Amino acid sequence: MKLKFIPLILAGVALLPGCSEDKNKDASTAPVVAREDAVASVNGVYISKKTLATLEKEIAERSQGQSFPKEQLLEELIQRELLIQQALQKQLDKSPEVMERMETVKNSLLSQAALQDYLKANPVTDDEIKAEYDSKMANMGEEYKASHILVKTEDEAKKLIADLEKGGNFQELAKKHSIDPMGSEGGDLGWFTADRMVPPFSEAVIALQNGQFSKQPVQTQFGWHVILREDSRALTPPPFDAVKEQIRPMLQRQKAQNMIENLRKTAKVEVLLPPEPAPQTPAPAAPEPATSPAPADSAAPAESGVEGSSQPAAPEVIPPAEEPQSGAEKAQPAE
Repeated sequence: MKLKFIPLILAGVALLPGCSEDKNKDASTAPVVAREDAVASVNGVYISKKTLATLEKEIAERSQGQSFPKEQLLEELIQRELLIQQALQKQLDKSPEVMERMETVKNSLLSQAALQDYLKANPVTDDEIKAEYDSKMANMGEEYKASHILVKTEDEAKKLIADLEKGGNFQELAKKHSIDPMGSEGGDLGWFTADRMVPPFSEAVIALQNGQFSKQPVQTQFGWHVILREDSRALTPPPFDAVKEQIRPMLQRQKAQNMIENLRKTAKVEVLLPPEPAPQTPAPAAPEPATSPAPADSAAPAESGVEGSSQPAAPEVIPPAEEPQSGAEKAQPAE
């Protein structure tokens, strides 16, 4: 059976070395592998069962559970060992380029080992996870269900409010007059949290009672809104067990960062890199004289989509709910 060569997988996987019976090799660089603990021998160098098991585990993690036949992985290790022996025979390990890269890899492994050692000695406890969960869930706040009608002018909005006070149907008026994309749906925005909307809009929604519509038009940078607050409810946090393992790595990162900051405080650090010069800001060009004055009432037409500043980051353990983009929502940051 012909086995497929997958060097790109091996290139990114940390493997335990084999051990040669050749006494010219430095025995301190690799653990001794007995013949009974080996899966193959390449010119006297044993490839251990542990090395094969490590490769299996790491490839499964990197490929999201995809597995490869043991024979294929073993062939990879054999070919890898052949290449290593070829490189050592030609003393490529003593070339400046390889030595520099090996030092870089060594330093990376050592820094990771230091962090892992610290986290092993100072693990994140269940009590710490629960405390973080409680602090994040304590002030979840409310979410609101609302509809709106977006028009270009204040006068149009005031006329719509007058129609509503006479008993007009909000959804029908939205379908007929709203320039927002959700107008065809009766202006329905669904459920949302206040931070998903531009501030003037969310402030108006919060000030209303359930079942009330705004008695004054609400202005945003893209037009004038008439808002109907339909309902509100307290945000329901996800169950602790559902997010527990999402909180743990966040707390591990915090612990690791605190450890590094403490090391920095007690270390003698001298930065020798000269500061970069401040970027030169070109002087603005002198404006050209206008050939004719702009009309006093000229203004760009209001857009139907109201976009504000980007949404602030949600708590790491609770991703914000997906909602259709509307003419009252803030712009969402691109992923």
